[in-house]
Amino acid sequence: MATKKIKVTKDRIVSLYMDYVLEHSEKPKSVYIFSKMNDFSETEFYAFFGTIESIEKEIFKMFVEKTVDLLNLNQEYVMYDMKSKMLSFYFTFFEILTANRSYVVLVLKEHNNNLKKLSLLAGLKLSFKNYLIEIITDDFRTQQERLQNFQEKAFQESSWFQLLLTMKFWLDDSSPSFEKTDIYIEKSVKANFELMNIAPIDSLIDFGKFIFKEKIYNK
Repeated sequence: MATKKIKVTKDRIVSLYMDYVLEHSEKPKSVYIFSKMNDFSETEFYAFFGTIESIEKEIFKMFVEKTVDLLNLNQEYVMYDMKSKMLSFYFTFFEILTANRSYVVLVLKEHNNNLKKLSLLAGLKLSFKNYLIEIITDDFRTQQERLQNFQEKAFQESSWFQLLLTMKFWLDDSSPSFEKTDIYIEKSVKANFELMNIAPIDSLIDFGKFIFKEKIYNK
């Protein structure tokens, strides 16, 4: 009796790819070799990925997507404020990274000091920034409309840099259950939100308007 062929899916290709990298400490030499050794055709591979390198980028993007999916399973999550949502994201995201630590360390460790320019994190960056757009609230936005776009971009960039720093810390963390990373997350997220606090910005602009009017109209 013929063995039933396992259906080729995006998740299956990713799983086989991660196994290959962990077993060989390198990526497959070609799509042909990778497909043949896993008993599917190149055509089936190209239905999901254009190159071997594109799998690497997709993996980190999928880590973010899986994080968001898990967060949305919690019915209370939608009621969280921005900082609580960010903390929930971080803890869930790093749980997923930890579950795949051997792979993540292998592919990132050699670039530990230059993660910001690492192309394989491009998908992660885009997905993470899309997540940030979703959680920004009106309470966070400055009331000065002309500065809102600048403020949101500043929040995205500072949060992205913060995520990279946290990933670097986690890569070097040797504490039990990576408890030092948990502490780092709590302190860094809190610090980032304090730095991005818009109340002083609005107050400063209002004060500037007041001074301007006083100087112009009360001469």
